[in-house]
Amino acid sequence: MSTPPPSSPLTHFDSQGQAHMVDVSAKAETHRIAIATGVIRMLPATLALITGGTAKKGDVLGVARIAAIQGSKRTAELVPLCHPLPITRVAVSFDIDEAASTVRCTAQVETLGRTGVEMEALTAVQVGLLTVYDMCKAADRGMVMGEIRVLEKHGGKSGDWSAPAA
Repeated sequence: MSTPPPSSPLTHFDSQGQAHMVDVSAKAETHRIAIATGVIRMLPATLALITGGTAKKGDVLGVARIAAIQGSKRTAELVPLCHPLPITRVAVSFDIDEAASTVRCTAQVETLGRTGVEMEALTAVQVGLLTVYDMCKAADRGMVMGEIRVLEKHGGKSGDWSAPAA
């Protein structure tokens, strides 16, 4: 018989150290919001394909926006211990930085529920950036995704949180 681990802030482990889905049944339903962001760096010529609308596969950012929204809705299928949530809103934006040759994806996800939507916002960003990569990889296989993080979360027992300035 194993000794239970010392008290841990990691909620996805039980007293015996086994992974489990957190019981949220006692939590109040509140309006919850999470905002996440990330970037993809590419060659200037690749960025020109995106901004000029001349990528072979079509409207890169339009397709990536739909993919990000779809990804947010499928988070519980991809991340084993996430609760399936009734998402009430997903907004995805892309910002171009020509000087840095990057595209920044930002996703805001909302629900009225018992647990937060940080994972859904992060998944939306990742899927959006992966779609940009997929649609442009013929022109630039060296694109790099990074700086993926939660910027803000609102609602729930722990209240509001904002990331420190980067």
